[in-house]
Amino acid sequence: MPATPAPPAAGISGAGATAPATHWAPDFGALRRQDPELAGVLLAELDRQTTTLQLIAGENFTSRAVLAALGSPLANKYAEGYPGHRHHAGCELVDLAERLAIERAAELFGAAHVNVQPYSGSSAVLAAYAALLVPGDTILAMALPHGGHLTHGSEANFSGRWFDIVGYGVDRHTGLIDYDAVRVLAREHRPKAIICGSIAYPRHIDYAAFREIADDIDAYLIADAAHTLGLVAGGAAPSPVPYADVVCATTHKTLRGPRGGIVLCGAELAQRIDRAVFPFSQGGPHMHSIAAKAAAFAEAATPEFAAYTHQVTENARALAEALAAEGLRVCTGGTDTHLITADVSPFGVTGLQARGRCAAAGIVVDKYTLPYDDEPCSTGSGIRIGTAAVTSQGMGTAEMPQVAALIGRALHEERGLAPLVAELVGGFPPYPTPT
Repeated sequence: MPATPAPPAAGISGAGATAPATHWAPDFGALRRQDPELAGVLLAELDRQTTTLQLIAGENFTSRAVLAALGSPLANKYAEGYPGHRHHAGCELVDLAERLAIERAAELFGAAHVNVQPYSGSSAVLAAYAALLVPGDTILAMALPHGGHLTHGSEANFSGRWFDIVGYGVDRHTGLIDYDAVRVLAREHRPKAIICGSIAYPRHIDYAAFREIADDIDAYLIADAAHTLGLVAGGAAPSPVPYADVVCATTHKTLRGPRGGIVLCGAELAQRIDRAVFPFSQGGPHMHSIAAKAAAFAEAATPEFAAYTHQVTENARALAEALAAEGLRVCTGGTDTHLITADVSPFGVTGLQARGRCAAAGIVVDKYTLPYDDEPCSTGSGIRIGTAAVTSQGMGTAEMPQVAALIGRALHEERGLAPLVAELVGGFPPYPTPT
């Protein structure tokens, strides 16, 4: 009897799927023998991920192929510099891995130049700032209380300390970006760069409108597509590449690769971006992570991944509708992407309390401070959730009402929900046992 096909995150296709194990294959048994304490932590985390509902908007499950690259001997190699121009010997083969990642990403996103070395999304944004700006320059970015990222102006972050940040927000009533208001701020403050992108905006961003605003004041346009670049790869979200001077993103959210960053830009900025990554802000790149990025880009170029990204957004729309039926106030009335933000105050709880009640039921969500929130940032009035991970597990629109009902029951502080959650996710293991 043929084995049941694995869900998207777990499958490995091609000739390598049946290749024999190599002498360097990760050996968990060795870790157990050498460091049982740490092995126990890893096993407990695997159990947590496979028995609870993973609804963090910025998390996902990588494929086994990506995990294999992360555990490869490339982790041993120092490779400061770029392919063909390294500071260490013995880089001929890791050069091939990095070139594969660059070529695959360039083709996938239609970018003239790609840098795959950033350690994280924040590192990618830092590189963009370093390439285009100097300390003291003015930046127009989405305000943090409205969904902006730490690198968009937090006083605790390099962005807020080194630059003069002007924040734009969303309309109080619709929750949508008011592009006319953004244009007014741009003309008033004349920023050197405008940042478009958010960690909590559930609707598609009008990149063409931002391009017009940037051109109107002769500013750079930097798109932070950390959350949506995977959806872009699958055709489930508009691409910022044709409009932005620089696109910064992560590779581990909807793109379903390893934790890391990426920068896309035009040929005219290629040298400035590369120098801003190395040697300005980073040293030796993580070659095992770059190889894993290459694997993820190859996966993202497949029809299966495109179908996955469209399922992610369909699941998000279905979940948003079901959450509204449970009594949550869904921001912007729904979502175009993988993420949902919702007001939980109708349940008489803060976002922090909602996160705790969900955690007790085995449901993992983020607290969220809503735009114009009366609650302090430490508690917030909302939650932020995403459907990328549960979709990787194989869940579809049929499961979203069940997920919403469990969240609603958890917010009502109903007891005994954890076994029901475990039963639901038990039917969708992220890494099924090979048969």
